[in-house]
Amino acid sequence: MKSLKQMTDEELVALYADGYNNAFDILLSRYQSVVYSYIYFIVHNKELTEDIFQETFVKVIMTIKQGRYTESGKFKAWITRIAHNLIIDNFRQERSENWVSNDEVEKDLFNNVRFCEDTIEDRLVRHQVFLDLKRLVKYLPDNQREVLEMRYYRDMSFKEIADATGVSINTALGRMRYAILNMRRLADKNQIELSLA
Repeated sequence: MKSLKQMTDEELVALYADGYNNAFDILLSRYQSVVYSYIYFIVHNKELTEDIFQETFVKVIMTIKQGRYTESGKFKAWITRIAHNLIIDNFRQERSENWVSNDEVEKDLFNNVRFCEDTIEDRLVRHQVFLDLKRLVKYLPDNQREVLEMRYYRDMSFKEIADATGVSINTALGRMRYAILNMRRLADKNQIELSLA
């Protein structure tokens, strides 16, 4: 007789349905990393991935135990489809939980400019502010410009900046503070408006 590990998915499902719990352990070991990776690839959140992963296998267990599994020869596709459907259900539920009625709040949400799409004017202003900022950055001392670019354009932490530039974290923080102060001073001196509002 074949060992459990040599059996096909269908044979293992049949055994598990008949009460051999070890058969399910083999199915789980075969597909847990594939299913987990698939879920994580879509949701990009470890806790949510673990929740949906567990829910997927609970649904698999229930379906097999209730004798409703009929996908002969396609266990991997079936389990992936269950995970996919649970991901969609989760996104739908999240969206409905975040639904807000304008009647439930004191302020008028639908006519609030902060919740509206940008106008062409907004985009032009944002673009001009971006160009002005870029111009101001060029006038900063080298060490301040370097820290500012690493922080905002490369999204580095202050520890990473300190390591890359060979200074302490406090020095990196100080350079950033002076960079911002100098940019404000330059903007005031040249009457450049850096606010988007």
